[in-house]
Amino acid sequence: MMNTLPLAHLLRPESLLDFIGQENLLSQGKVLKNILESRKPVSMVFWGPPGCGKTTMALIVAKEYNLPFKIISAVTTGIPEVKKIIEKASEEFNMFEKPTLMIVDEIHRFNKAQQDAFLPHIENGTIIIVGATTENPSFSLNNALLSRVKIIVFESLSEQNIKTLIKRAGEKAGFDFEENVDNILFKYSGGDARKVLNTLEIFLNMGKFSVDKQTLSQIITGDFNISYDRNGEYHYDIISAFHKSLRGSDVDASVFWMMRMLEGGEDPLYIIRRMIRFASEDIGIADPNALIQANSCLDAVRFLGLPEGDNAMIQCAVYLALAPKSNTVYMFGKKMKEISRQYNKSKVPLHLRNAPTELMKDIGYGKEYKYAHDFENNIVKQQYLPDELHGKTWFEPKDSGFEKKAKEKYMWIRKKIN
Repeated sequence: MMNTLPLAHLLRPESLLDFIGQENLLSQGKVLKNILESRKPVSMVFWGPPGCGKTTMALIVAKEYNLPFKIISAVTTGIPEVKKIIEKASEEFNMFEKPTLMIVDEIHRFNKAQQDAFLPHIENGTIIIVGATTENPSFSLNNALLSRVKIIVFESLSEQNIKTLIKRAGEKAGFDFEENVDNILFKYSGGDARKVLNTLEIFLNMGKFSVDKQTLSQIITGDFNISYDRNGEYHYDIISAFHKSLRGSDVDASVFWMMRMLEGGEDPLYIIRRMIRFASEDIGIADPNALIQANSCLDAVRFLGLPEGDNAMIQCAVYLALAPKSNTVYMFGKKMKEISRQYNKSKVPLHLRNAPTELMKDIGYGKEYKYAHDFENNIVKQQYLPDELHGKTWFEPKDSGFEKKAKEKYMWIRKKIN
């Protein structure tokens, strides 16, 4: 008789020995292994991508600690229900001196005020929290809760992990697989075990125990989603990788990360804004044309839209990656912002002030100002900074690209005007 249990339930491991993946946490000497071996319950939040085993591991933790547990989801459970669970946990704690382990799925869905409901009970030992989230806890959990839990970072399942899962599915449910099906399933899953099991569940529902490429292709056609969340962690990680690849002059990596964003539905104007910023922050006067290229890319994409405008974006990314790099303008800007705040009450020298009235002329406004165009090379020795800063310099150009010429001119001008 065919097993009617869902495949995910049938294959759910009940012990650490059966758990697939997260070797970086469970190998001897690694953080989660140490926590479990200590036999001292610790409140934790498992943070990682979908289908990597967070909730399954929470259930194993409850079993390892031999604690009563309650599973709740922040999507379907309100605070009144949470309070009832905590009241019962308090009663059991008073009777048996055992905390209740609360497995909170999608804990990030509780707002920051709701999260406060857990705090006193974690503090007094009534409950142990094991939360699961796909969102960065730094942004989704309040500081008070963060300070009371250990953040454990989970990773997507590796190719070998997924293939082990597929093999186990074959043994438990009686599947046989056509050659190379496991490779197709891994690429489709992106390291998400749930996607693999849901796909195999469809075969079961069809009464098929032979997983062939033709049927599989019909099931997963058009569903090879790019791993990207324009409002979540991937958004920040990938734009950071893009920026740093440009800075490192790696053309291939730069365009790879850019296409990951575009294929994942990112707003192209957001990417171009980052390239415009990059052109002045990381290239600057080492290649002044970089900013022109980035702005031209903006005009092209606004005019063409996508997909026609993607070539302009690729061209711009390639140009920026290959351009000589300098952060002189960026560092100079930071320094001058600091100086301007420090000397925000410094007075403008009288000779630099406008004198639109006779009174202003009489008290010295504009007196002895030297008009640069009246002098050779349009340069004249004259004080331009406030008295307390006169003679100081902060601009430190490098020898990168065009900036080397700019440096030579800067040094020549400094000698003329000081």
